Amino acid sequence: MSESTLSSPGTAARGGIIKTAAMTALAGNLLLAVLKIAVGIYSGSLAVLGDGIDSSVDVLIALMSLVVSVVISRPADAGHPWGHGRAETVATAVLSFILFFAGAQLILNSILSLFSGITREVPAKEALYITVVSIAGKLILAWSQYLFSKKAASAMLRANAKNMAADVVISLGVLGGLGLSLFLNIGAIDSAAAILVGFWVIKSAVGIFIEANSELMDGGSGAGSYQAVFDAVHSVPGAGRPHRTRMRRIAGFWDIDMDIEVDPKLTVYEAHRIAAQVERAIKERIEGVYDIMIHVEPAGNTETEGFGLCEDAVDRAADGPPTGGQRPQSP
Repeated sequence: MSESTLSSPGTAARGGIIKTAAMTALAGNLLLAVLKIAVGIYSGSLAVLGDGIDSSVDVLIALMSLVVSVVISRPADAGHPWGHGRAETVATAVLSFILFFAGAQLILNSILSLFSGITREVPAKEALYITVVSIAGKLILAWSQYLFSKKAASAMLRANAKNMAADVVISLGVLGGLGLSLFLNIGAIDSAAAILVGFWVIKSAVGIFIEANSELMDGGSGAGSYQAVFDAVHSVPGAGRPHRTRMRRIAGFWDIDMDIEVDPKLTVYEAHRIAAQVERAIKERIEGVYDIMIHVEPAGNTETEGFGLCEDAVDRAADGPPTGGQRPQSP
């Protein structure tokens, strides 16, 4: 049997990277939010005002990331033996709900504005200028969050980078709506653009939630990840029939459990050495592994075991979601 250390040395450093990313996002989005809301009110543009509200949500997200960076930096303890990494995944799910309701509120307000019977005035040109500034600022912030997410292997920062990239598209839509509104002298176009912005925000929220929910449900590993584990086992002389294999993500890192078979005549020491070689082989093939538990069995073991995947199951699931390769034990 082989077991790696749960609290990796990089945990504190990873928390520091997330904290830096959060501070960068907080400063940038706070500035953009204040400018867009102020100009949106001054110019009478609902689309710019909605874009400013979206940036205000990003400020809340940055504050949430700061809190998460402190939580996930804590080492594993008796109450949380798997560590505190899932706090990041929970925060990502909460982020998606915040985005969803912000988008829904923008759509509702814009629809009410369109059907209020009051003729909308054409927004002032200042709305165009701040939108161009917003596009440039969001591009810089999205790229910085993406780089931080790669460095920290953070799903939350990756989701935030996607959110800010979506903000660029939102601002481009606002820019197009404002341009048409000013060119055609029709104020209602601004409200219509705000509705489209709201739907885009909701679309981004749903995508972020699906990704976070997959991790919370211990899914999303995919057949390719399992095959990489099985290939690692077969690369080690003396290790055979990998089965009851389970992989899950915890804040961007892999937690892997599996069984292998070895010659029953081997000593415990020899069997342990083979398991340790399998662990090293897996880490060479899969990035971001912080915990592996390998259970050694004698070759030819006929016990009925529950859960996990075997190679046959992964082969059958290559074109779809993995399915169980072992028959569950009776309660």
